[in-house]
Amino acid sequence: MANLTKIDLEYITDESGQRRSVVLPIATFEALLEDLQDLATIAKRRDEPTVSHEELIAELKRNGLLPD
Repeated sequence: MANLTKIDLEYITDESGQRRSVVLPIATFEALLEDLQDLATIAKRRDEPTVSHEELIAELKRNGLLPD
């Protein structure tokens, strides 16, 4: 997740000094996009039924994805 308190931003200003655009490192931009995608997925799945930890472990064992 992007650390919003430590983003290295540069601003592009107009002739009167008003901020018009922002420039940020590509890695920061990509991290922000990934966070945005994660949040969209969370919102989309909000109403899906949940599974307890115990049920998940049992299912993974049944499917051979975890040792007994």
